[in-house]
Amino acid sequence: MGNSLICRTKKDAKDNGSKSKRMGRSQRKMLAEEEFLHKQALSMALHQHQLSQRFDGSMSRRIGSTSSRRHADPLANEKKLLESLEKIKFKKIVLLHGEGFGAWCWYKTIAQLEEVGLQPTALDLTGSGIDLTDTNTVTTLAEYSKPLIKYLENLPVDEKVILVGHSSGGACLSYALEHFPEKISKAIFLCATMVSNGQRPFDVFAEELGSAERFMKESQFLIYGNGKDKPPTGFMFEKQLMKGLYFNQSPTKDVALAMVSMRSTPLGPIMEKLSLTPEKYGTGRRFYVQTLEDRALSPDVQEKLVRENPPERVFKIKGSDHCPFFSKPQSLHKILIEIVQIP
Repeated sequence: MGNSLICRTKKDAKDNGSKSKRMGRSQRKMLAEEEFLHKQALSMALHQHQLSQRFDGSMSRRIGSTSSRRHADPLANEKKLLESLEKIKFKKIVLLHGEGFGAWCWYKTIAQLEEVGLQPTALDLTGSGIDLTDTNTVTTLAEYSKPLIKYLENLPVDEKVILVGHSSGGACLSYALEHFPEKISKAIFLCATMVSNGQRPFDVFAEELGSAERFMKESQFLIYGNGKDKPPTGFMFEKQLMKGLYFNQSPTKDVALAMVSMRSTPLGPIMEKLSLTPEKYGTGRRFYVQTLEDRALSPDVQEKLVRENPPERVFKIKGSDHCPFFSKPQSLHKILIEIVQIP
């Protein structure tokens, strides 16, 4: 190491003049670059100041608002929502399925509502889901709605619930509004049969399925539980048709779940004309949620329903098929939360 140092010293002494010149040029170059960067930074700062003066501070306000949005705390927003929902008096939400479905179809909605502190309950209507009743024996809307009726009858006197009905389950909502108006704080019709007085739930689907009389005579989807010589007792669509009507936007896994879970629908309840009075049904707070990619109940038909029987408010879900609890669960959740918070 000592020899190395001696050699370097001799070489340094020998080349001292040339090295000094190189260092001088290098230092001058570095200083020049630093001066250039410094001037550039000053120029940018001056330009920014001039812009802020030109727009009277509007830019700084925009920058500030953008920054606050960028650093918005999702936990704070969630906490605010939870605090708001905590003040809601009636937190119980009863979910009613449509034709062929069961309580199982609400699995995403139940999880989302529970996460924000609400108390959802999904019911199997008579002969649906895991209810063992033979659908061929269910002939009236009262029978079909029996699980809902029992639930409402057992509610404490001072308690109310929010009802959500999907598709033909909307008829059960209407029936409940007529018979238990004091038990229902709000009724939400989800692409549902929100019929008027004297109408049948089936009438809503007439555009897709034809008249009730023609359907009863010609449909290939009818079930004759009491024999071919007796009137039909139920119906169930073929699987490929169901996929096209109900699930044109739904995830594959949810469609697969539906294909192994759906059951036949009793015919009597949807062919029954409802008797709805202004004194009872008419006093209920109704809300309607439209699904804009729906092939089972077209947007035009849904628009006609709300025009002929106006609810308090109408909401729309873009990109949703007839089953928004599958195809657009987040959008449906946001709408339900919004309705829950309406005073």
